[in-house]
Amino acid sequence: QVQLVESGGGLVQAGGSLRPSCAASGRISGSNTTGWYRQAPGKQRELVAAATSGGTTYYGDSGKGRFTISRDNAKNTVYLQMSGLKTEDTAVYYCNLDRYKLGSHWGQGTQVTVSS
Repeated sequence: QVQLVESGGGLVQAGGSLRPSCAASGRISGSNTTGWYRQAPGKQRELVAAATSGGTTYYGDSGKGRFTISRDNAKNTVYLQMSGLKTEDTAVYYCNLDRYKLGSHWGQGTQVTVSS
């Protein structure tokens, strides 16, 4: 069983910063990619950023330039540093752990609201 718990979302003014985290527990040994996705009302879920257990990071269009993903493998935790937030960043942010052939898991999501 794999559990992902997101925290660190919230309400912030435009231009501000947030740093949500995703803590994984359970059967998570082995190679994996952990990513942050977001879904705004009426829109499809989209990739923000992802990081492999080997240290490679990559970003979706929504995460390039203002967001930085990092992971602490010893703590099984992934962070998303978000800076220069805009109102269009308002969404539910979901953590995903992809263990490739062993399956993919989602967290419950954390709301990020950016006010003008």
